[in-house]
Amino acid sequence: MDQKTIAWVSYVTLIGWIIALVTYNSSNDKSSLAKFHLRQSFGIFVTAFALYIVMFMMIFIMPFFVFIFPFIGLALLIFLILGLIAAVNGEEKPVPLLGEFYQKTFTFIS
Repeated sequence: MDQKTIAWVSYVTLIGWIIALVTYNSSNDKSSLAKFHLRQSFGIFVTAFALYIVMFMMIFIMPFFVFIFPFIGLALLIFLILGLIAAVNGEEKPVPLLGEFYQKTFTFIS
């Protein structure tokens, strides 16, 4: 699998991310494009997981948070689509708001 393919596969579900990471780690030709998008997609998945846990707990405290769920889900879906488009185009373009943070935080993906 070439590095551009690894980059876009990392956005296709968590299983796709695991496949992309294993393929990236086993390849001899490690590009910055694949590493960049592995970090971005992992960051989106971690953010989604954390936000949904927080929102689930907030339902019991403030039930009106139920109305925010679709908007947060839509925002995360848009982030995934923007990252996927950048990966397919071969660009290292960070997702809005948190993209730079993901690059600095998830340095274990190298």
